Amino acid sequence: MDRTPTSQRRDLRHDQRKEARAPRLDVPRETRRQLIRRPQLDSDTFGNFAENFARFMGTARFLIYMTLFVVVWIAWNWLAPGTLPFDGYPFIFLTLMLSLQASYAAPLILLAQNRQEDRDRVIAEQDRTANARAHADMEFLAREMASLRMALGEVATRDYVRSELRSLLADLEERQREEDEAGDEASSVDRRG
Repeated sequence: MDRTPTSQRRDLRHDQRKEARAPRLDVPRETRRQLIRRPQLDSDTFGNFAENFARFMGTARFLIYMTLFVVVWIAWNWLAPGTLPFDGYPFIFLTLMLSLQASYAAPLILLAQNRQEDRDRVIAEQDRTANARAHADMEFLAREMASLRMALGEVATRDYVRSELRSLLADLEERQREEDEAGDEASSVDRRG
């Protein structure tokens, strides 16, 4: 199949474009600037907010505030005269408000729980490593104590040294008496003689 020069040129240009698009290590990448910047959210800041919010929702103060809000809402819409009530008896708008609050509270509470779970996992890992280190230290100390006991088995104790000194002292006193007796006999023989 004979190719025309135009189709060959077209294929050559296509190959060149393909090579130009391929990433090369000796050419730095082009950075594309975005027309609309994405908002940069610090996950720790939002996580701290979620934890504080979850902590507040778990307090008696929040329950009291929420109860007061609902009581005031119902009282206003039930007892207010004329056109002042804005939410009639089934209190549909109140239900919507509470549902909206719950729909935002649930994910924030879950986020706070996930962060707490991550912290607990890190603390558990640190505890595990500390326990392993303490266990290794205890094994080392037990081996050292055993070697000290073995070394002390070969070392003379204070009581042993005292008993040996007493027996040596008794031997010296006995020799001294024998020498004194022998000296007394020799002096008595010299006097006789």
